[in-house]
Amino acid sequence: MADEWTLPIFEDLGFDVDRTNDVFALDADLTGYDLIALNWNNALLSEGLTTAQETSLLGAVEAGTGIAAWHGAAAAFRTSLKYHWLIGGSFLEHPAGEGVKYPYRVTVTDTDHPVTAGVKDFQVASEQYYMSVDPNNHVLAETTFTGEVLPWLEGMTIPQAWTRTWGRGRVFYSAVGHDLDDLRNPDVTRLCRQGFGWAARRGD
Repeated sequence: MADEWTLPIFEDLGFDVDRTNDVFALDADLTGYDLIALNWNNALLSEGLTTAQETSLLGAVEAGTGIAAWHGAAAAFRTSLKYHWLIGGSFLEHPAGEGVKYPYRVTVTDTDHPVTAGVKDFQVASEQYYMSVDPNNHVLAETTFTGEVLPWLEGMTIPQAWTRTWGRGRVFYSAVGHDLDDLRNPDVTRLCRQGFGWAARRGD
């Protein structure tokens, strides 16, 4: 499903794309890639990367390969702590329910970053992610919970998009994107397109 949205973006950015849904691709030498785009999520709490896969992925990013990830990537490989350290966060729950098109607002908190250039605050109807987030992230956008579903979450603010670095590599993550309708929101597409371009290996 995500191919319908990502491939035109990657084409516009001038990227040559290798596509796979085979997790064992992470066993290969990944250092030749400028960017690894992740939307893997099979929703298994017992799923994890092998030590070799973690070493390959983290080593490639440390050497300069970028990571661009969205939505379910923060719920993937739940037993691999180093993977979530790399991504910068870990999904905990969507209080309104799995797959529920719950309306919520995302507020851009850093309008001066190249990833958010021209991106306005936006409204989506999707899974509103409540996450555990690394304080070392550079937060770009956030959402505030109303407490409608869980009253004790009223006023709680959770980052929804951020950047970070890992060695020489750059990491971009956005929590929005359960459905194509969310991803096709012009501001979401712009945020992610610029995030993908920012995260890709630097020419220098």
